Amino acid sequence: MVLLVLLVLLGGCAAVPQQSDDQPIYWPNPPAAPRFVHVATLVSGESIRRENAEGRLLKALRGVKNKGSVFAKPFGVAAKNGLVVVTDTVLRQGFIFNLQRQKLYPLGRVGKKGVLIKPLGVTIGANSQIYIADASARKVIVYDAFGMHLSDIGDFRDLDRPVDVAVSPDGKQVYVVDAGGIDSRRHRVVVYSSVGVKLFEFGWRGNGTGEFNLPTQVEVASDGTVYVLDAGNFRVQVFSADGQFQRAWGRVGRGFGDFARPRGLAVGGDGNVYVSDAAFRNVQVFNPKGELLLAIGGKRLLDRAGELAMPADIAVDELQHLYIVDQVFKKVEVLRQLSEQEMDAIVARRQDAQ
Repeated sequence: MVLLVLLVLLGGCAAVPQQSDDQPIYWPNPPAAPRFVHVATLVSGESIRRENAEGRLLKALRGVKNKGSVFAKPFGVAAKNGLVVVTDTVLRQGFIFNLQRQKLYPLGRVGKKGVLIKPLGVTIGANSQIYIADASARKVIVYDAFGMHLSDIGDFRDLDRPVDVAVSPDGKQVYVVDAGGIDSRRHRVVVYSSVGVKLFEFGWRGNGTGEFNLPTQVEVASDGTVYVLDAGNFRVQVFSADGQFQRAWGRVGRGFGDFARPRGLAVGGDGNVYVSDAAFRNVQVFNPKGELLLAIGGKRLLDRAGELAMPADIAVDELQHLYIVDQVFKKVEVLRQLSEQEMDAIVARRQDAQ
């Protein structure tokens, strides 16, 4: 039921004023076959409320505009089971977009426990538990789907600067990226059990295989493979579930498949790997071998659907929707991966129109 509601809401979201039904925005551009289509822009609670055509028309006639963004400086994003969670480093809190209830909930703002100081990376577990890496609190804070504090993982004795977190598919292992600092050697991934017991760690500061320089993101694929964005070395590194190095790709540069300022990492259900880059203002999509498939993003610095000024974290949900945080325009762009049948139909329509 949740998946059905998610499809309906993301397909008919009201907060996409720049896009009309007869002029969808696709990537890549023609004549290449389209792979993704823009479906929504998340900026506030209004972004996830369903609204019929009559309601939109009345708003337009009355000159009523949607409210501005609730974000000050969004950073992290996670999406799963009908939830979209966004962290904000300036507001020191998170936001839960509950697509099924069509409501927006605050996260980590008040209370004796679970108050956020500098929330960065976020992930959602199989049971809709929300994990947020707090760099200043030096721990991972765990909440339920409504933002109630459940537990903490790690502390100042284990972690110097936790910046991201991921959970294994079975929920038994929690992977935390500890970025250390400029003067620290502890640039690594620390692995905990689901109840917060430290199991092991892997990585150290360096540029060799299995070493890190200011790592920023971690993702666990459906088969348990661990991907780490080794931002300071301008590469993606791949490990087994127990931290054994497997492969890596990437280099600093301005060409296709290169990285200049990589910031976000996500892995789709099909195994494709997504990396956002603030310098390129796009998201590059790679296959599991590290071969570039396409890049997503506009070329203009305009606050329009599909345009990105400073992309940060990214996420892919179980329905292959791609979520991209933009810190300048204070929004989350939502794209959907097209099916083979949809791609063929679009290509056929283009050919008929020629």
